[in-house]
Amino acid sequence: MDYIIRTVRANDNRQLAVIIRSCFYDFAAPTAGTVFEDPTTDELFELFQREKSVLYVAEIQGIPVGCCGLFPTVGLSENCVELVKFYLMKEYRDQGIGKELFSTCMEQAKHLGYKQIYIESLPEFASAVRIYDYHGFTQLQESLGNSGHTGCTLWMIKELN
Repeated sequence: MDYIIRTVRANDNRQLAVIIRSCFYDFAAPTAGTVFEDPTTDELFELFQREKSVLYVAEIQGIPVGCCGLFPTVGLSENCVELVKFYLMKEYRDQGIGKELFSTCMEQAKHLGYKQIYIESLPEFASAVRIYDYHGFTQLQESLGNSGHTGCTLWMIKELN
């Protein structure tokens, strides 16, 4: 399957919001206090205009099928970035696309000068959490920063080399 990884465009907003919210249904994840309810989910292009942030989009035949990004969340140290919006349409999971999105973000975090990557998630997204574990993220006892996503119950961090 041919796909490309590129940065977010303004016309991606609607499709990416649908993908993100559909993942909550796919995994029966709670929506309260999460990106599901976050109004910025409908304005991702605008959100990722912030300096030292980026949202990558996986595209197949001109249609976004997933995304993953980096965002300097309020309250994190200037050397720490949050990995955010890591979601893929159901029919494109387990095909290497998510792995490439994730790897692209990890490399870009280093390029942007970050020393740590922080993640907030939910137990229902166990397949993503396994990826984080595999790549050396360690669990934290509490959240860092102020993402506003109070419904998240898993927090992880990784030192970048």
